[in-house]
Amino acid sequence: MILKGSARGSARELAAHLLNTTDNEHAEVHEVRGFASEDLTNAMIEAECLSKGTRCTKYLFSLSLNPPAHETVSIETFEEAVDQIETGLGLENCPRAVVFHEKEGRRHCHVVWSRIDSEEMKAVPMPYFKNRLMDLSRDLFLEHDWDVPLGILDRSAKNPLSFDLSEWQQAQRTKQDPRIIKAVLRDCWQGSDSKEAFKGALESYGYYLARGDRRGFVAVDVRGEVYSLSRAIGIRSKDLNDKLGTPDDLQSVEEAKMLVNAHWSEKLQRLSDDMDAKHRRQKEPLDQKLNQITQRQCQERQALSQYHQERWDKESVIRSERLPNGLGGIWSRFTGKYAKIRHYNECEAWETLKRDEAEKEHQIVKHLEERSSIQKTRQRLKQHQQIERAELHREIAAQMSRRTVQRQRFEAEFKLQTAKPQLSQRARGLFRNRDDLEPEF
Repeated sequence: MILKGSARGSARELAAHLLNTTDNEHAEVHEVRGFASEDLTNAMIEAECLSKGTRCTKYLFSLSLNPPAHETVSIETFEEAVDQIETGLGLENCPRAVVFHEKEGRRHCHVVWSRIDSEEMKAVPMPYFKNRLMDLSRDLFLEHDWDVPLGILDRSAKNPLSFDLSEWQQAQRTKQDPRIIKAVLRDCWQGSDSKEAFKGALESYGYYLARGDRRGFVAVDVRGEVYSLSRAIGIRSKDLNDKLGTPDDLQSVEEAKMLVNAHWSEKLQRLSDDMDAKHRRQKEPLDQKLNQITQRQCQERQALSQYHQERWDKESVIRSERLPNGLGGIWSRFTGKYAKIRHYNECEAWETLKRDEAEKEHQIVKHLEERSSIQKTRQRLKQHQQIERAELHREIAAQMSRRTVQRQRFEAEFKLQTAKPQLSQRARGLFRNRDDLEPEF
């Protein structure tokens, strides 16, 4: 499993994210342990209130567990992985909450621990937790015989097109794929041997080379979004400076945005809006079908949960009636019969619980398979639309470049036309002065 963790605060925002059913098709609170409240939001608020007695600002540790895309992982496997991670990070005695999300036909897990030790009123230290998570992730891949990503076996072999949360959010604002953005910037870098060549390659794709706030190199796209070149290309700032020199002679980010706004016309905006409308029309039938399936699945899950509760109540009554009462109950306690019946009831209740969990898991897997078939179609459409959008950005960049050339040519012609009358007047003035200086005969 791919493990991504971070120490953080903002308990209410985190609870809202975990319970979000807008971006997720299903969100289920699986476990709330160690808190006074069984409600997730109140549990997170409880952790925040407890942290007020300390100086810790990042009192929560949030972790996401993402299994391979082609693997079907059971809840038991997730639970075993969470326990293993908890031991590896030293969070065994900390309260925790476990939430499952289903999105795009896949299921992943979120776990949140409260780092505050209520007895000593100190935060549990977590040094080098990223290295520990990397080792735990590798162990989980090997334990379940999954294909281990190269970036986990060797960090130098990490996929250069991978992205983090901030890069994904930035790409969402421009409705692009962050991998396409990185691939374009890397292609421009590898295909150029100087600053001018790199600048020209970027502009052909709709990016403008600029000087960042920290005197580094950045790229500004036609939408005004700023991208760190060292992060996007995956190289050090020193390597950028060795090839491009210093960014002192480049335009600033604000100047680049002003340049984009100056050349962004109503026609270009209309092209972009038409593309957005076209993509919405293409996605609408699939989104409606997916929403209908999701609503039906929610009803089926509620019906199964209600059926399990009713069956559990009936079976509980049957188990309670097996226990003798009155004088017979007292005598059965002396003979040991009561203990045997009670042990039998406990074993039966455990088997019943496992039966209900198996039925629920079977239903969830069936629902995931049903949605994944639609998700594959949506994913193919999304990739096609992202390619179209990248081509549109390149065409917009070409039009903006042509507008720049035309504007420069018009400015040069205007300066030439305005300079000619001035030269003729000066010449006439010189001739007039010469006439005045000539002797009269």
